[in-house]
Amino acid sequence: MGFKQTINHSVWICWKDLLEFTRSKMGLIMVIIMPLFMMIMVGFIFPDSAATIEDAPIAVANLDSGPLGGNFTANLEYVNSETGMMTLTSADGMEDIRSQIYEGKIDGGIVISENFTADLLAGRQGTIAIMTDQSNPQMSMQVQAALSMTITQMGSGAAMANLNQTYGIPANETLAAIKPYTVEVESLIPNDPSYFQFVAPGIMAMVVMMSLMTGLPHAISYEKDTGTLDGMLVAPIRRLSIILGKVLAQTSRGMLQGLIILVLAILLFGVTIYGNVLLVFFIMFLAVFSFVGLGILITSFSDKEETASMMMMTLMFPMMFLGGVFFPIEQMPGFMQTISQFLPLTYATSALRKVMILGAGIDSIMTEILFMLAFGLIFLAVAVPMFKRAMNR
Repeated sequence: MGFKQTINHSVWICWKDLLEFTRSKMGLIMVIIMPLFMMIMVGFIFPDSAATIEDAPIAVANLDSGPLGGNFTANLEYVNSETGMMTLTSADGMEDIRSQIYEGKIDGGIVISENFTADLLAGRQGTIAIMTDQSNPQMSMQVQAALSMTITQMGSGAAMANLNQTYGIPANETLAAIKPYTVEVESLIPNDPSYFQFVAPGIMAMVVMMSLMTGLPHAISYEKDTGTLDGMLVAPIRRLSIILGKVLAQTSRGMLQGLIILVLAILLFGVTIYGNVLLVFFIMFLAVFSFVGLGILITSFSDKEETASMMMMTLMFPMMFLGGVFFPIEQMPGFMQTISQFLPLTYATSALRKVMILGAGIDSIMTEILFMLAFGLIFLAVAVPMFKRAMNR
């Protein structure tokens, strides 16, 4: 066989495979949509390297019974109205702020000490404590730095105004004024979490998702292609048994991979679990439940394993970026934050972080639990009948 004939045969085989590929309209659509999703997400997630916090929910607890605590709160509200950095709410104290952080209602809190007025009138520094959500170290550092700088500048401004009014010293000559406020940082957990501590729960949730979303196309669509699924369909077993068997296999695989990631994170990267380990596994199981219905639903649409895999990948990448696995959701544009609220991975990642990093209990993650259950039930309710019809075709 000559060189020319070999090339001709190769071209014909190439042409055959390309024609086969073009017959799958869904596959052609995914070829366009997948890179488009990637460009949009990366472009909007990193819009500005110098971006600052905006409308961060912050709770303020004024424990001071004197007038200066109220003055500080009023000045903080005025400064915030000019900058728009925060959305201020009230709190009863440090424990109330801690509880609101656990529930995901706020990114941080400010506590004005009980002796704030008395200390300032006695010539001592007034103490103001701040607490941030350490389960999100990137956002925590930004919020902590912004609050510390704002409070320090407010204190310097108050001291300069006082010197000007009392002694008539011009504002530009009071730069050496002492700082009347001292800022203390309160921690939710003993040590500041590293980026490994932040990313480990998200990686666990992502691995569980990827295990199911990539395993189901092979377990179902591949058997359609090879014809082995037809053998099971003619066997004296119920269609539901086939579905449950596939689901149980992928569930076991996802839980095992999640466990491996958890053990490696603890042994190699020093990740610490501050909450209940059993609760961590319960969240992983709920994550599997919320993803498996989606996997079955997508597989029932596709006629080939390749098409099913492309559809899975097209959905997985947005969830990886928008689910808060690697990047804080709070730093994304508003419309992306809205989209993230409709992704199961968002709630799985959030629940795992609260338990593993903050040591939260089941009552603090009830919202995430309910959403994961709802996603799973809705997807299964739609997917199972569709998959049964797909098997009968």
